[in-house]
Amino acid sequence: MAADDSGDVFKVTDRRRRQEPEDSPQPAASQSDAPPTPAPPGPPPGPPTERSLAGLFMMLASSAVVALGHAPDPLTGQRQIDLVQAADAIDLLLLLREKTEGHRSDGESQMLEELIYDLQLRYVQVTKQS
Repeated sequence: MAADDSGDVFKVTDRRRRQEPEDSPQPAASQSDAPPTPAPPGPPPGPPTERSLAGLFMMLASSAVVALGHAPDPLTGQRQIDLVQAADAIDLLLLLREKTEGHRSDGESQMLEELIYDLQLRYVQVTKQS
């Protein structure tokens, strides 16, 4: 650090792997006895997925549907009702509706409104059955 620098220093280290041509020399391994480490799993083959508000809305909605017991948990395959988790997911969608007002496309707004309406109806049905 130079003598004229004052304050905190913020350092960014890029740890992404770069794809290099096959004919470029590979760096020598620091430990030749260590087994090679597997590469981290990457995205599925095909076109890259685009991150969007609609994807976030769908992720929260599917979490709420699982918590309401209307779909099996992807990890366990079991259907369980967790009203607190479902309410939290619905509340997050309501918060996103408020905070993204004026910044959504018409399609995103329509999707969000339909998801919130559907999830609120499902929540009421499950609470009446409990």
